[in-house]
Amino acid sequence: MHQEMMEKASRYLAHTYTRYPIVPTKGEGCWLWDLDGRRYLDFLAGIAVCNLGHARKEVVEGITAQAAKLFHTSNLFYIEPQIKAAILLTEYSFGDKVFFCNSGAEANEAAIKLARKYSWKKYGEGRHEVISMKNSFHGRTLGTLAATGQFKFHEGFEPLLPGFTHVDFNDLEAVRNAITAKTCAVILEPIQAEGGIYPADAQYIKELRQLTREKDILMIFDEVQTGMGRTGKFFGYEHFGIEPDIMSLAKALGNGFPVGAIVAKDGVMEAFEPGSHASTFGGNPLAAAAVIATINTLIDEGIIKNCEEMGRYLVKGLKSLQEKYSFIKEIRGMGLILGVELDIDGDAVQREFMKEGIIMNCTKGKILRLVPPLVVKTEEIDLFLETADGVFSRQNKGMKG
Repeated sequence: MHQEMMEKASRYLAHTYTRYPIVPTKGEGCWLWDLDGRRYLDFLAGIAVCNLGHARKEVVEGITAQAAKLFHTSNLFYIEPQIKAAILLTEYSFGDKVFFCNSGAEANEAAIKLARKYSWKKYGEGRHEVISMKNSFHGRTLGTLAATGQFKFHEGFEPLLPGFTHVDFNDLEAVRNAITAKTCAVILEPIQAEGGIYPADAQYIKELRQLTREKDILMIFDEVQTGMGRTGKFFGYEHFGIEPDIMSLAKALGNGFPVGAIVAKDGVMEAFEPGSHASTFGGNPLAAAAVIATINTLIDEGIIKNCEEMGRYLVKGLKSLQEKYSFIKEIRGMGLILGVELDIDGDAVQREFMKEGIIMNCTKGKILRLVPPLVVKTEEIDLFLETADGVFSRQNKGMKG
């Protein structure tokens, strides 16, 4: 069955993904089942999307109830669930207003447009450039591709949108030296996720916040992957004792239902006027219902606290394995967004985990990215660590053999 489906995928789908040889058909909590009924422990969660786990009851009920009433109406109308979702997002963040869209790339596009429009209205033409970080990832549209600081993603798509400068991450002087009279914003991730799970330095973020205020440059936090409790706090910026000017969200915002958003203070969001920006499906009733259910469940069920505790538990277990296997170079991250950097072929190790029934992915060829649902339990982490011990042990023997 798997082979037949994979052959059809190859025949009918664009070859834009290197796909794992699994056809998932059902999910529950931290577990996935494939077409043949095999069960997998999911430590990827749709790439940090299903923070509440698969088929979370509250989200299913929220979407189902809304679907029975109203699927879609234009943003030309006042959409009640969208308004309620915006109130929740502003209640739990620094922001005063929300713009809804459909994805992380759309959210970052909106953030960049908002920064340019804010600066244009305040200073006039010519102040449009954005400083981004090397090794960053902000999306695959032409605008966010230009913001992305991994040049392998640019190849074949040049010329890119002008107006972006890339500097070293965690290097304040690099930002300071890159600022010109044309700079309107700095965009960065609190943890470079696709780039290999590299957290921002706390002092760097504080000083960068001060620098951007001195220069009246907007700070955009790309929290597409780190938002919605993933780091052990509701949003990643909370770890640094600062507030950005604009924050982009997506991935776990609807726990798997496609939805993105930007959040900003009144004084910044006011730069957007009717006609400045739009999204046909952004924040439609179904998407907004998913956002409401996701936020309420995160809060009511204490899931962010569970993320913090399970993150510590997983790191402790991983460090024990690091003492045992010298090819584990570093363990880094926050909450349940963790990177395990290896000194051996990470893609091969990831494939061995999959054979053992555990799903994860590998970035940069040597960094295992662990982003399980935030509802993960100690017994599931224990199973992961036990399996990891077996996989790493075989790798170790292979190296010695």
